[in-house]
Order: sequence, then structure tokens, then C-alpha cells
Amino acid sequence: MARVARQGASAPVAVEPGSLVSLLRSWELSLRAARKSPKTIRSYLESGRQLADFLGAAGMPVDVAAIRREHVEAFIVDVMDQWAVSTAATRFRGLQQLFKWMVEEGEIERSPMERMRPPKLEEVPVPVLGEADLKKLIASCKGKEFVERRDEAIIRLFADGGPRCAELVGLRVEDIDFDLGVAYVTGKGARGRAVPFGDETARALDRYLRVRARHRLARLDALWLGTRGAMTDSGVRQVVKRRGQAAGIEDLHPHVLRHSSVHHFLSDGGQEGDAMRIYGWKSRQMLDRYGASAADQRAREAHRRHGIGDRI
Repeated sequence: MARVARQGASAPVAVEPGSLVSLLRSWELSLRAARKSPKTIRSYLESGRQLADFLGAAGMPVDVAAIRREHVEAFIVDVMDQWAVSTAATRFRGLQQLFKWMVEEGEIERSPMERMRPPKLEEVPVPVLGEADLKKLIASCKGKEFVERRDEAIIRLFADGGPRCAELVGLRVEDIDFDLGVAYVTGKGARGRAVPFGDETARALDRYLRVRARHRLARLDALWLGTRGAMTDSGVRQVVKRRGQAAGIEDLHPHVLRHSSVHHFLSDGGQEGDAMRIYGWKSRQMLDRYGASAADQRAREAHRRHGIGDRI
């Protein structure tokens, strides 16, 4: 007897062996085994699922052996028509990794994306906060209660050492080393590194740890505590946004604080090689992007010193 779909539920869809959809589960297992971050895995899989949906809806091949460059290009164009170019670039990178994995696994002989160029991204200045705004932001956390001490420590560590949000969230109490002045984080690709912090941040962390010791959930390993347990990415983002609003800075998010940390480090004479180690980059691509605002500032200052305008 044929199965009758329940009202409101989709009928089961058969997944053909060798189809793009059939391989996404295997790819996910491979990504997890490679210890890719949950965020990276979600992004990569979303790229694969969206391509599969697009090909099916457009009547294009869904069998991986039949997918060609023109099919992938049509998908990328469709993404650009509906979303930002940056989204299309993200999908492009995800699919590159997907087809690379298929070649390595022997599912296909060659990637259909060979010699394909990614969508060209427009250079968009990365927003940064000046010292005045950073001081207002920290001032919004003043107080001796648990929440104020916690929020100041979070803001200071973001602005001082510039960890990624997931890295900060993943910190445990034992990861704070006051002797060396570093926080040991786990970054992308499960790579560990030491994020340095200064004396003011050390004092804020110490103050937080003292009030944390009296918290009813102090037994937990997680450094950052909320009312119900360890804080999540969402909880930390809400802290940053709320403190930003209190300081008159709308739509503030952790990435702005990370950008600001990079900007001030480089503007004050920090070396680019040191910045790559501190902020956890393996290539110069992200350094160039994050450091663009500092480079622009240095160029303006050089022009003021050496430009001919005031001498003519």
C-alpha cells in the first residue's frame, strides 16, 4: 500500500545515489572529522543545499558527474541577483571546497569550478571605533554588580585582544593566564593561540572572576556566565549591542570591536607579522581587509607631513 503523506507534511523525497544531495551528509562527516568550526560547516552545507535546490528547480543536472561549469555559474549569478555579492562569494568558496572534496573522494574526476573566478567584491571600509567611543562604551559598564563586571571584562577583552566572538565565548576560567597576560583561545580549524591583554583588561577580568566566584553557577568551566548557564554567541552579541546602545553606538557587534582592535594596533605602529599571530590569520588576505582603515589613516598622516599642498 502506498504511504499517504500526513496533512501539512511533505511527501518523502527519494534521494538518488550519486546526486548532489546524497553526498552532502558524507561531506558533513568529512568536515567534522577535519575539525572545521560549526559556523564553517553550516555555511558550506548551505552552499551545497542551495546549489542542489537551484539545479533541481531549473531542470539542470543534479547528478554530480553531470554538473558542469555553466550550471555552477548560473547558480552564482542567481545568488547575486537576489543577495549581496558577498553572499555569492561565500557560496562560491563553499562550493569550491565541496567539489574539491568530491575529487579527493573519487566521486568526480575534475571539479566543474576549475579556473572559475570568484565574484569580485567591492572594497567596503570596515567600521572602527575611535578611542572616545571605546571609552564611552566601557563607561556604560561601570558598576560593582555581577553583570557590570562581566560586561566590562567582555568589552575590554574584545577591544584589547580582538578575539573572534566564538573564541571569546569558548573561553574557560583556566584559559586566563594573568602571569603572561594572555587568554588561550581555540580559533578556526581548532588552532589554539594566546590572545594578549593589557593591565586594564587584566584588572577587569580579575574583578569579574571575584564576583563570578560567588555566582550560583560558579562550578561551571565556562568563563562567561548568564542567568541560566554558560553564555552563548547570541548572549555575548546581545551584551555588546546593549552596551553600544547605552553608549550611543547603534548596531554594535563584536566584529566592530575586533576591527577596532586591529586598527589601533596597526595605527600605533604594530607590525603586520605580529598582527597575524595575535588575531589568528594564516594569510594576508584578512590582514589586508582588516588593516585597510589603518593603512588609509597612515597614508593621510604621511600626506600631511610630505604633501606639497601647504608649500605652494
